[in-house]
Amino acid sequence: MQPKLNLKDHQLVISKLDENETVKTFDCGDSDLNDFILYESPLYRKEKLSVTYVLKNADDINNEHIAAFFSLSNDRISLTDFDNKTKYNRFSRRFNNRKRLKSYPAAKIGRLGVDILYKGQGVGGRALDFVKRYFSTDNKTGCRFITVDAYAAVIPFYLHNGFVPLNDEDIDEPTRLLFFDLNDLDED
Repeated sequence: MQPKLNLKDHQLVISKLDENETVKTFDCGDSDLNDFILYESPLYRKEKLSVTYVLKNADDINNEHIAAFFSLSNDRISLTDFDNKTKYNRFSRRFNNRKRLKSYPAAKIGRLGVDILYKGQGVGGRALDFVKRYFSTDNKTGCRFITVDAYAAVIPFYLHNGFVPLNDEDIDEPTRLLFFDLNDLDED
């Protein structure tokens, strides 16, 4: 086993993975996530289903080894995502009465993986911070929320990073729909 790589004194560079660019080596300990970044992400990009971003150590930018990746696609939070209309009405109170809709625009984090060499160094949190700032800076797409269908094992990570469950009834499901309201970001 390789020793962990210390990023404490290093910056990460985030870049979009091009359609023809491939990742040759990555292991986050989850075969589904590994397969996605190693084999499937270019196909998703080509079909315009998602865009994948990679994080690399700035000092190692020519190295083919990435610290982490995440994929983004369009999403929405809709009336049908809620267990009942009362919960949806509670959720939609965050909007002016004239702007209450049946769905609200969101960006979805489809996949997020941190290589085992970089785990426990805040790399995943940095990726989430980038996504939040990317969609809130200059309001590029009219996106209000970031969503994720989080596996049960990583829900605490997302909760720690400001995401909240959409419903309380899905607590025993293998994945849980979480969201982050971009209006909750602190103004700099």
